[in-house]
Amino acid sequence: MIHRKTAQQIVDTVKDVCGYDINFINESGLVIASTDPARIGMIHEGGKQVIERGETLEVNQDDLLPGTKKGVNIPVFRGGVLAAVIGISGDPEKVRVFAHLAERITLLILREQELGARARSLAEKKNYLLDLLLEKGAEKSSGSYSELLGELKQFHIDPVSPKRMLFLRLQHSEKESLSGLESYAERLLDELPGCLYGYQYPSFFRVLINDRDLDLFREKLEQFHKIHPFALLAGAGTSVFLEDLPHSLSTARIALKALKPGEIFSLFDDLTLEVLLSAISVENQRIFSEKILSPLSDDDLHLLEIYFEKDQSLSDTCQALFLHKNTVQYRLNRIHRICGFNPRNFRDAAVLYLALKSCHE
Repeated sequence: MIHRKTAQQIVDTVKDVCGYDINFINESGLVIASTDPARIGMIHEGGKQVIERGETLEVNQDDLLPGTKKGVNIPVFRGGVLAAVIGISGDPEKVRVFAHLAERITLLILREQELGARARSLAEKKNYLLDLLLEKGAEKSSGSYSELLGELKQFHIDPVSPKRMLFLRLQHSEKESLSGLESYAERLLDELPGCLYGYQYPSFFRVLINDRDLDLFREKLEQFHKIHPFALLAGAGTSVFLEDLPHSLSTARIALKALKPGEIFSLFDDLTLEVLLSAISVENQRIFSEKILSPLSDDDLHLLEIYFEKDQSLSDTCQALFLHKNTVQYRLNRIHRICGFNPRNFRDAAVLYLALKSCHE
């Protein structure tokens, strides 16, 4: 059934077009919306007759039925079931067309509600299946495994081929709504064959794809990025079989967390130190980073980042920072004096590099 607020919007909109008073009557004969506020909450006698007969009732004079005015009362059916009655006051010859207009609007809204409910139901089912697969993995020994396979086939998911889990994060600007980006992301995922995904509040997607479709996903992500720059970031986990999906998801989370500024995609298979750091608690990383780097300024940290990015090459670091070689050498020596670790010494440089990585985690 249509909500009272929506019904009121329908009658107000149609009256704006035709100028006649309109009543929206529910399946019990009660006026739930009207352009005449006094009618709301009252039983509509003409509407009751329409409900009983299931046919349009046209009244050619006032008070032919108790408290009624001349006009047209038309039933609105959806799936063979009476959903509402539209009553419009006025000469039937003049108002009949507007009664049908209100009927069409009501049917459109009912259809949209049904489609929305189906979409929500489908999304809930996908999330439920993901929960089953990720809770303990798909255990072949469980009694419900065959049922699970049947459910997966409905979504054209091959349970035998290798899979990957993706973990996606939406990032919206002030000019773009999060719900709008969510819809665009769902369209992207719907274009992937054998894809199962679920949205997680406030801004994440868990996504199951075929391993062979990873390149296709990256291609779709690049296309998405051209229209919505940096609005969707992705981490891809390891390739596994169905029973090991929880492991793939945990590695996808690590991959997403390891994204560097300016990157939109990270593959766990390509990570090195990030894997090691992921096993260390955030608090311990913070303690380690502060212990090593706290004496240094932001300019010092920036210099170290560029220095390590350029593989400790003085000339490349100078070129990147537009600094003279003597200046860079002086600042590196100064860092050594301040924190006790020499960036030009291998062991000390490794400690500084790990501290920088921990700082960004």
